[in-house]
Amino acid sequence: MTTFPAATILGYPRIGRNRELKKALEAHWAGRTSAEELLKAEAELRQANLARLVELGLRAQDASLPENSSLYDQVLDVTSLLGAVPARFEGRRGLELHFALARGDQGSAPEEMTKWFDTNYHYLVPEIGPNTPISYADDRYVERFLEAKNWGYLTRPVIVGPITYLALAKEDEQAPEGYDPLERLPEVQAVYATLLSRLEEAGATWVQFDEPALVSDNLSHTRLELAELAKSAYTELAGTSNRPRILVTTPYGNGLSALPALASCGVEAIHLDLGRGALPEPGTLDLGGVDLVVGAIDARSIWRADLAQTAALLEKAKLLGARSLCVATTNSLQHVPHDTALETWDDPELDANLHAWLAFADQKVGEVVTLAKGINEGFDAIAPQIEESTRILRERATAPGVVRPEIRERVGALGESERARAPYGERAAAQDARLALPALPTTTIGSFPQTTDIRKARAAHAKGILSDADYRARIEREIAEVVALQEKLGLDVLVHGEAERNDMVQYFAELLDGFAATRNGWVQSYGSRCPRPSILWGDVARPKAMTVDWAAFAQSLTDKPVKGMLTGPVTIIAWSFPRNDLGLAEVADQIGLALRDEVEDLEAAGIAIIQVDEPALRELLPLDAEDHADYLRWSVDSFRVATAGVRPDTQIHTHLCYSEFGQIIDAIAALDADVTSIEAARSRMEVLPELAEAGFDHGIGPGVWDIHSPRIPSVEEIRSLIDAALAAIPAKRLWINPDCGLKTRGYEETLASLSHLVEATKEAREAL
Repeated sequence: MTTFPAATILGYPRIGRNRELKKALEAHWAGRTSAEELLKAEAELRQANLARLVELGLRAQDASLPENSSLYDQVLDVTSLLGAVPARFEGRRGLELHFALARGDQGSAPEEMTKWFDTNYHYLVPEIGPNTPISYADDRYVERFLEAKNWGYLTRPVIVGPITYLALAKEDEQAPEGYDPLERLPEVQAVYATLLSRLEEAGATWVQFDEPALVSDNLSHTRLELAELAKSAYTELAGTSNRPRILVTTPYGNGLSALPALASCGVEAIHLDLGRGALPEPGTLDLGGVDLVVGAIDARSIWRADLAQTAALLEKAKLLGARSLCVATTNSLQHVPHDTALETWDDPELDANLHAWLAFADQKVGEVVTLAKGINEGFDAIAPQIEESTRILRERATAPGVVRPEIRERVGALGESERARAPYGERAAAQDARLALPALPTTTIGSFPQTTDIRKARAAHAKGILSDADYRARIEREIAEVVALQEKLGLDVLVHGEAERNDMVQYFAELLDGFAATRNGWVQSYGSRCPRPSILWGDVARPKAMTVDWAAFAQSLTDKPVKGMLTGPVTIIAWSFPRNDLGLAEVADQIGLALRDEVEDLEAAGIAIIQVDEPALRELLPLDAEDHADYLRWSVDSFRVATAGVRPDTQIHTHLCYSEFGQIIDAIAALDADVTSIEAARSRMEVLPELAEAGFDHGIGPGVWDIHSPRIPSVEEIRSLIDAALAAIPAKRLWINPDCGLKTRGYEETLASLSHLVEATKEAREAL
């Protein structure tokens, strides 16, 4: 039997080196291109990606090339495969249906969106009930395979596995209480079996099923329960006649608990993520019947691999007695940028260092190919590459700025007093007296739409075309317009709109020591949304104030309170590429201290409300339950370092979004923010009973407008959400706001939606 390819990756960035897919999607959504033109652009991108992978050393004809393309989301693709479409989308077909599920339309809200395990990627949550239709409904996987075959590539289709798909699903609105979507596993299995047969008929030799649910303690079923279901499901799938060989992957965590089940179910290859997991001890498990695919290159990190350490790990893997040993990435490379060759940094020394220290997707493919050569020919054959890796790591450790003793000493001096504020009741009374806000105060999360003119002005300033004075005048004009607009709408607490900010993390990274911002390091967050995570390479400090002038200017224009807006330590870490040579707890405290200085300067400038956003708090929760307590301790501590230095009458807000909050409710309370705003519109406030049951007694702003959809919610829809919130939260603690910032929305929909929000709030106040 043919063994698995010697070198592969689990997936490749699918947005394009120049964001070709983003541009094609947004042109189609804007009505500038047809469905046929969109699909043609996507096919051209797939062909270019396959050609690039072969150029980098993967083979065109042995299934080492993964086919993980997607027009929006890999989980949504399985929903389309199964035809598992909620009834509210009846009558829609093809791409209209696909994008309605993802983005909603004026007639129907989209499926919920939440974080893919502990990454910043968002997936569409399937809605599965006892009557949800499930059948073979979409031939897209086969069509993509055949198209690549026609181009001269024998690819390996990559599909979210059946266990993970159903474990991530939620019950639909018609499901009885306690219903478990995994009850539909036999029918889903049958569709997967049909897909296997169709792929084999098309000529596929291998197919990849991704099963990260098997490594997570953060789902409603335990790992062992899911492993038993996987054993049953894959035993059935392995028994499918006329099928390709099956690779099951366990990315993002430690797959050891699932390995016995997978090794005994008849699949031909099993993948282990060794970035976050471990190998079994030799002799503890019979792997003689499978190919072991070792996830040796960390596809979540942008740092060059330690090839000496990785070679030693692979030598250990040789002792496990697998049928063959293959080298791969820990997970899909969709979480890292394309190529360091697309980057330059203004500082010549930093430019040289980062090009040596970093490995983006293309460089990681090269590392996989190099290690595979070591497996096949002996590691002496790659001795020069190993020596080069060791030299660069040694030089990185001693480079200026990587370690700054004065910063390490300041972190070391932190005590409990730096993390504590006055009791909440005392603060609430002082803030009520200072702010005098009405019941159900209205606000937004921070950003307002960023127009093309604003982006052009920011780019011109960065290039030196627009002077500092002219740029400042342009941003101040935008701030004045945004403040006036909010006053006209009747909002109670205003924001300055963040026109000066390119991104809620990158903006700060460009102003803090220890960070470098990329120019082309785009990474898909969801759909066409692509941020550029900054690179956190050294110790962090704040050379000067970052937001005070803009906030103070906005406050000078109005008698209403204007919020100061900052991004919190955990989110800065999560939405950057953090260093891998220092514990994240210490990194978070370094950032917390830099933000503490900023918070105190905002307070001194007269800003009465300061928001420190932590939308990634749940995102970084480790998949291993044994690591939860330590993570939640340091993440909460770093937030409190940033916020605990203010007076009782200064109100601290935070914002959390697109997460399953149930597991971290205690941590949300421990942040001790005076007001917490959360994503709640798509789920129709389902988190609020959990908060009430947990005794959460601070201010809360559950979102009443889903800003990730182009839909404009009606007054009635928003009012129904406010009423649902009032059923769980006392009016004196309830705030009314959108789910998230408005940066990606247009002004027309923003004005309409905020008008509806204010009108619905007026109605709710009158009814109190």
